[in-house]
Amino acid sequence: MSAGQETILDDYAFLVSETDSKGNILFANEDFCKIAEYSIDELIGKPHNMVRHKDMPKLAFKSLWDTVQKNEIWTGYVKNATKTGGYYWVFATVYPFESCDGGKGYLSCRRKASTEEIDAAVKLYRTMK
Repeated sequence: MSAGQETILDDYAFLVSETDSKGNILFANEDFCKIAEYSIDELIGKPHNMVRHKDMPKLAFKSLWDTVQKNEIWTGYVKNATKTGGYYWVFATVYPFESCDGGKGYLSCRRKASTEEIDAAVKLYRTMK
C-alpha cells in the first residue's frame, strides 16, 4: 500500500478489537491486523487511537466515549489510518463490558461500510469539528 491509498474491506471482513477502560488495545483479530497493517505485537498495549485518521472529527470520538462510558452501545462510521499512511472506512459497533475480574473494557466490531454510507459520513463529518 502507498500513503493515502484507500483499502476497501471485502464483504466478509470483520475487524474486532478489545481495549481496556483507557482505550489501550488488549486484543485484535487477524482481520484488524491485516487491514490496519500492524502485527498483533505492535498493537497490544498501545492506545487504540493509533489507527485514528486525521480526517475524523474529535466530536465523533467524544460521542463514542460519552456513549460507552454511560454503558451504552455506540455505532458509527469511522475512517481509520493504516500503518503505511493509507486509510479504510468501517461501520463500527462499540460494546462496553465488565470482565470477570471486574475490569471495564470495550469491544469494537467493524464491518465494511458501503459507498453510500461513507459518502453520508463524509458529508456529516465536514460539518463537525
